[in-house]
Amino acid sequence: MAEKNYYDILGVKKDASDADIKKKYRKLVRQFHPDVSDDPDADNKIAEINNAYETLRDKDKRAEYDAMLNNPFAGQSGAGGFGGQSAGAGQGGFRWEDIKDQFGDGEAFGGGGFRFDDIFSAFGRGARGSAGGQSSGAQGGFDQFGGGFGAQDSKGQDQHAEITVDLASVYSGDDYSIKLNVPVRQPNGSVDYENKTLKIKIPKGITDGKQIRLAGQGAAGGGSGKNGDLFLKVKISHASNIRIEGADVYQTVNIAPWEAALGEKINVSTPAGTLGVTIPKNSRSGSNLRLKGKGIPAKQAGDLYLTLNIVNPDISSETATQAYEQLKQAFAGTSISR
Repeated sequence: MAEKNYYDILGVKKDASDADIKKKYRKLVRQFHPDVSDDPDADNKIAEINNAYETLRDKDKRAEYDAMLNNPFAGQSGAGGFGGQSAGAGQGGFRWEDIKDQFGDGEAFGGGGFRFDDIFSAFGRGARGSAGGQSSGAQGGFDQFGGGFGAQDSKGQDQHAEITVDLASVYSGDDYSIKLNVPVRQPNGSVDYENKTLKIKIPKGITDGKQIRLAGQGAAGGGSGKNGDLFLKVKISHASNIRIEGADVYQTVNIAPWEAALGEKINVSTPAGTLGVTIPKNSRSGSNLRLKGKGIPAKQAGDLYLTLNIVNPDISSETATQAYEQLKQAFAGTSISR
């Protein structure tokens, strides 16, 4: 066959294992994905790679594809319905070049692959949310040829992306809006895109890295098959003085030297609301105050840790300088390990 076959495209042998095919596919995607590759033909290459993988990863499609490779010029009894003659195809049946010309080199299957940059025209620029990421490949293959080669209805490929949400939304639960172009398969087999605005419910207590599933918002299915699902990985945004570990939240809080030394009650604005906190006497910078159950309200609520940071006040005035001189004299006998 003049056209490169799918094994050649992925750079694997015909008897390659499923694991080897998957490994090579992932390597090629990292190499040629348009978001990272400088190759001017990256879009076409990633589409070709996705199309090859979507056939070879499926046991039945791969078996039918192997049958086609072994007997590409079969007559009417040939595998997959490829044996029929085309105008100009000669007596040997369809040639791969004829099929390529007729179906636009994979365009009848949604282009053989797409990036999330193409799907999400304004993802995350809606009311609150933001998202990004890349697709895991389109619903490639031979669904549109008819006959035995992939003619059955098939579910569309699941897609994965990332959505950024505020920490405050995680504490209370919130609604976000996203705008996206949803792939919709037309009766003639082509794929169009339909603009949609979707409202997403951010579950109260969801933790960083968890996924939200949107049923039917992935790639278009083959024939009358259902669309795949869209999985949004949650990334929690927060202030620079906060870090998150699982459901536990760590927040750095500035306090005055006398608050640390004398032990005073202060009010602190936290993700759990404004809380009254008593600073233990003789507290030091870097020490943590644990507020049980005030972390992310997950199924098992996390804790909130307030990390104390002692901040010295400005002493640019004469009065402030004298106050520090008096403090120095009052603690003249204090020994500090250095």
